[in-house]
Amino acid sequence: MHANAPASAMPERLKPAPGGRAVKLAAAGVTKHFWIDGAAEPVVALSDVSLQVAEGEFLCIVGPSGCGKTTFLNIVAGLLPFDRGRIEIGGREVDGPGRDRAVVFQQSSLLPWRNTLDNVLYGMQLHRRFSPEEMRDRARRYIDLVGLRGFERHYPAELSGGMQQRVNLARALATDPEILLMDEPFAALDAQTREFMQAELLRIWQKAGKTVIFVTHQIDEAAYLADRVVVFGTRPGRLKAEFDVPFARPRGLELKRAPEFLALLDRVWRLIEEEAARAGLYATAAEDRP
Repeated sequence: MHANAPASAMPERLKPAPGGRAVKLAAAGVTKHFWIDGAAEPVVALSDVSLQVAEGEFLCIVGPSGCGKTTFLNIVAGLLPFDRGRIEIGGREVDGPGRDRAVVFQQSSLLPWRNTLDNVLYGMQLHRRFSPEEMRDRARRYIDLVGLRGFERHYPAELSGGMQQRVNLARALATDPEILLMDEPFAALDAQTREFMQAELLRIWQKAGKTVIFVTHQIDEAAYLADRVVVFGTRPGRLKAEFDVPFARPRGLELKRAPEFLALLDRVWRLIEEEAARAGLYATAAEDRP
């Protein structure tokens, strides 16, 4: 259960966002507690988180481990209740899962007995929004979009980790969500595949035109992908800072070697380092000196 935030705490509905875009998602005062057996008081996972995401924006959330990034994403997905605050998508209050959102998790979660085509069909079959013919057309379109034409009849065990995540992404996009929620989708991949998948995701996102909220621990991944990077402070999770990413699109992987890109990483990393040190998760070099 959650309670509505006071009207004054809610961002103006459909207020123009940067670039003249309308607000797609508005969160105000979102607070979440977890009760632990035997504890006298609950753990505050999120405290008064408020932010807006524009239509078509690619937003990345970073922060120290345990700062509530995934908790916030799951709340937006409608998979977790929250204690206080309000979340709206396109002016509609979020009170549970909905067809307007699709989630891509860290693991591909493909059904091993279904081939690529049937796995992509699965989400649409659950939603029951499209006719059987439309579902097959959409499935093939998004399989092509993620670069898997020719692998329609392959089963998950016959695909690499990166290819499995492409199937997962195609399945999510085929349901036609308004917002795509991505929780460390490339974390299980090797470093080289992860780099290539980041570039592929940008290509797919630019063609699909979806609003994306992407959670990651990798600062360079966030800065490379995002229009804006939001930094969460350590528990209780809260919005500590945000950075507009100034680099033009399309972006090649060579951007990651540019001095201005490295300077942005340094600014974000310093904030995360401060938060980790404050929480006792990290000792700075100065603290280690005798």
